Amino acid sequence: MVTRRAILASLVGPAFSQGVASRGVQAVARGKPSGRPFLANFVDIAEQAGLIHPTVYGNPDRKDYILESIGCGVAFFDYDNDGWLDIFVLNGSLLSGHPAGSSNRLYKNNRDGTFTDVTEKAGLLRSGWASAVCLGDYNNDGHDDLFLTYWGQNVLYRNNGDGTFTDVTAKAGLLNPTRRWGAGCTFLDYNRDGYLDLFVSNYVDFDPSKVAKPGGSTYCNWKGIPVNCGPRGLPHGTHSLYRNNGNGTFTDVSIPSGIAKGRGSYGMTAVSADFNNDGWPDIYVACDSTPSFLFRNNKNGTFSEIALESGVALNDDGMEQAGMGLGIGDYDLSGSLDIFKTHFADDTNVLYRNDGKGNFEDATNKSGLGVETRFVGWGAGIVDLDNDGYPDLFYVTGNVYPEIEKKLPSYPYKTPRLIFRNLGNGTFEELINLGGPAMTEVHSSRGCAFGDFDNDGDLDVLILNMGEPPSLLRNDLKTAHHWLKVKLEGTVSNRTAIGARVIATYGGHRQAQEVLSQSSFYSVNDLRLHFGLGAATNAALEVRWPNGRTENFASVPADRLIRIKEGLGIISADPLPGR
Repeated sequence: MVTRRAILASLVGPAFSQGVASRGVQAVARGKPSGRPFLANFVDIAEQAGLIHPTVYGNPDRKDYILESIGCGVAFFDYDNDGWLDIFVLNGSLLSGHPAGSSNRLYKNNRDGTFTDVTEKAGLLRSGWASAVCLGDYNNDGHDDLFLTYWGQNVLYRNNGDGTFTDVTAKAGLLNPTRRWGAGCTFLDYNRDGYLDLFVSNYVDFDPSKVAKPGGSTYCNWKGIPVNCGPRGLPHGTHSLYRNNGNGTFTDVSIPSGIAKGRGSYGMTAVSADFNNDGWPDIYVACDSTPSFLFRNNKNGTFSEIALESGVALNDDGMEQAGMGLGIGDYDLSGSLDIFKTHFADDTNVLYRNDGKGNFEDATNKSGLGVETRFVGWGAGIVDLDNDGYPDLFYVTGNVYPEIEKKLPSYPYKTPRLIFRNLGNGTFEELINLGGPAMTEVHSSRGCAFGDFDNDGDLDVLILNMGEPPSLLRNDLKTAHHWLKVKLEGTVSNRTAIGARVIATYGGHRQAQEVLSQSSFYSVNDLRLHFGLGAATNAALEVRWPNGRTENFASVPADRLIRIKEGLGIISADPLPGR
C-alpha cells in the first residue's frame, strides 16, 4: 500500500516550495454556453437589513502573519425557535490588541427583512481570534447550542432558551490546557447514544514570537513576493474528539478513539456525515496544503483514517491541494453524499463523486469545473439555487495576500462569488454575468451559509467579508418550480437530529441530504433541509435517524415546511411562517 509518507515524499517542484499548495494549473477551455435561463437572482441587502458591523481580521493592507489571513465563519440558525432564521457572524482582532466593537455578532430576525443586533443582550459579546462555529443541542433541552473555535481558547455556549447564552466551557470540561489554534468543528453522535459528541480540528501550532516575518524563509514567498509564513514550515495541529457524558460534560477520547493518529496535515473545515452509507457518522476534514483526512467510524467507538484509499486525500493527479471549504450534497442524485472542496488560486476546486460505498472518484474535469482557476476559494455549498431539482455549486472567493495586488494585478485581494449551474447530466457550467448583481461584487470573503432567512421558499446566502460587514444575498427567485423543506427533531436520537439522513424521491429523481453541524468554511447552514423539486408537486421521503431507525412518508405535498418528529411521524406540513 502507498503510505502517506511516500505520497508526501513524492511531492516536489516549485509549486510545493512555498507555504501554500498551488499547482499552477491552467484552466481548460470553456465550452459553448447552454443558453438555459437561470432564474435565481441575488441582491445584497445586508446594509438595509441592519448587518453593519465589520469583521476585523488583522491589518487590512498587509498580512504579516498567517493568523491575519484565514478569517472565520457565519451561521444561519433559529436561536429563539420562532421559525425565522437569525444570523451569527464571527469576528477577529488585531495583533496590536482588540479594537473596540470587534465582537462576534448575533442578529435577531425581525421577520420583515431586517435584523436587530442582540449580541450584548444574548451574552455573546466576546473579542478574540474566532475561527469556526458549529451547532447542536448538546444537552437535548430543545435549544440549539453554539461551539466556537479560536486561536486561543474555544468556547461552548449553552442556549438558555430565553434569548440568552451562557459560557459553559469550563463546566463542560472543554478548556484547553495550552493555547491552540482551533479550526473546524462539528457535533456528531459517533457512538449513537443520543448525545452529541464534539470533534475539533486544529490548524497549526502558531506562536507569533517564533514565526519568521514575510520573506524570512522558503515558506514565506509566493510567486517571488515576500508574504506571511505558512502553513508549510509551521508545526501541524493535532485533532480532538470529545465524548458527551450525558450530564453536560465531555471527556477527551482523542487517543482511545484513534482520532489522535491523524497527524501531519493542517486541518480546516470539518464535516461529519455518513459517507459510506453504513448508518454511522464519519468525519471529513479539509486540510490546507496537505492530504485531507477521512475518519471512518468503526462502529465500536474508534475511527480509522482512510482518506487516501477512499480517494479524498489528494486530487486525481495524486497531488496535495490547499483545502479550505467543503460543500456536501448529492449533485448527481445518486442517493449518496458527494464532496466539493475549495482550493487556492492557480488550481481547480475538486469534486469527489461518491460511488455509494464511500469510495470517491475525482470528477472535477469531467463535470466541467476545470474551467476556473483564477481565485482562492473558501465557503461553498452543493445547493439547489433555482429549485429545479438539481443541486448547483456556489462558492465565495478572496485572496489571502492584500499586498501582492500592486505587483501582480491578476491576483486581486477582492474577487467575486461564483455559481456553477447543474445541467442535470453530471456536468456544470459556470455562470458568467448571471445570478444577479451580488454575484459580481468583489470582496475578500471566507465563510458563507445557506438558508431561507425570509421564508419565501428559496435559498439565500450569508457571507463573511474580511475587513467589511457581512453580505446577505437575498434570492429573488421567480419560477414555477416547487420545493420542500424538512425540519427534523430527534427523540431517542439527539434532539437537533444532527446526522439524520433524508432521501427525497420526486419526478423520477432521488436526492440525499443530511443534517450537518458544520460545512462550507467554518460555517453553519439552515438546519431545515431544502429540496428543489422542479415541476414535481409532491415527494416521497425516507428518513434515517442517527440511531439507525428508518421512517418513510409517501406523497408529501410540495411548497411546505414538513416537521417530522422521531417516532411520531409528520407533526405538521404547513406553509412557511410569513407566507
